[in-house]
Amino acid sequence: MTTSAASLAPSRGSVVWHAIRRFVAPLAAVVALVVIWWSLGFLADADAPARLLIGLYEAIGLTGEAEAIRAFGIPSLTAKLILGIVALLVGVGGIWIVYIGANALVESLGPTWSRRVLPLVFVGPGLLLLGVFLVFPTVSTIGTSLTEGEGAAGNFGFVFTDRSMLIALRNNVLWLVLATGGSVAIGLVIATLVDRVKREALAKTFIFLPMAISMVGAAVIWRFVYAWQPAGQPQIGAANAAWTAIGNDPVAWLQVPTLNTFALILVMVWLQTGFAMVILSAAIKGLPSEVIEAARMDGARESQIFFRVVVPMIRGSIITVATTIAIAVLKVFDIVFVTTGGRFETEVVANRMFTEFFRFRNFGHAAALAVVLFVAVVPIMIINVRNLRRQGIGS
Repeated sequence: MTTSAASLAPSRGSVVWHAIRRFVAPLAAVVALVVIWWSLGFLADADAPARLLIGLYEAIGLTGEAEAIRAFGIPSLTAKLILGIVALLVGVGGIWIVYIGANALVESLGPTWSRRVLPLVFVGPGLLLLGVFLVFPTVSTIGTSLTEGEGAAGNFGFVFTDRSMLIALRNNVLWLVLATGGSVAIGLVIATLVDRVKREALAKTFIFLPMAISMVGAAVIWRFVYAWQPAGQPQIGAANAAWTAIGNDPVAWLQVPTLNTFALILVMVWLQTGFAMVILSAAIKGLPSEVIEAARMDGARESQIFFRVVVPMIRGSIITVATTIAIAVLKVFDIVFVTTGGRFETEVVANRMFTEFFRFRNFGHAAALAVVLFVAVVPIMIINVRNLRRQGIGS
């Protein structure tokens, strides 16, 4: 059976459609860009929703309603709803049209150039945003730490010589070691134990629930838990209620320097244990059952199976969980700020950075602290990336 040349040639209609598409799609993309630019100004203008409603009412002949808005304005909730609708329509629909137009424009360049340019069209905006909102602020912060205020020597000298800063650095080390280690260790133990109970899902739900609470919410909760009243008065804090019930005097948990940092670290452990448990539980369930059974048949005790078989086999997951929690711990701010505000020797680097920047307006010191945090996070990220490559992820 033969195929004629006429049947292989594109139809006249398809040629016309492709020609229209090559012209209309880029034009629509340009229009969408203009609309997106307009929407940015619209979203930044508090009076824009009212003006939009006035224009719509006048366009359909409802001049009375338009005059009422001019006289009395619109409710705050209505303005927020209009802003949300505009942001949704323009942010989703506008970007979608822009990419369709850009794709059509790139395809018109031919197969060779299309393959070269198309990745840049789709990845380029993301790289640009990363550059504007991540790379540039990082470089700017480093520059500020070296030039603002007392200069590089004064700013970094303050970080590593000031007594209050040495306390903050010490506290950060305690947070990093105890909060990370505690969360991972407790999460691993719970993940191993709940794997053997009948109501596993229910048990995991209760352990994971704190993850649904923000750090600010958790800090408020635990501030009530640690609440203190002088001896002889009713103790509304759960910690002191239990402590005094066994005959002890109430303790100001958040005001005693030898206790308060550890009390705050407990809050982070309470929050992060559920995360560690879920990830490590999934890793344990993924272990080959034959290996565990073989170890049991060889006479290994459960503790030996756990430490010599289970833990080495899920080492990659443990490192991933530990590095993730460690990064969150290094940036801890909310818990300290809400509970003590950094008083009573509980200050950490992130809290002091906030204080230097917004309260003292000392931008050089704040930038130097930000750089210290950045440098501390980089090795943890390197460990995480190497661990993922070792597991074959991203290699």
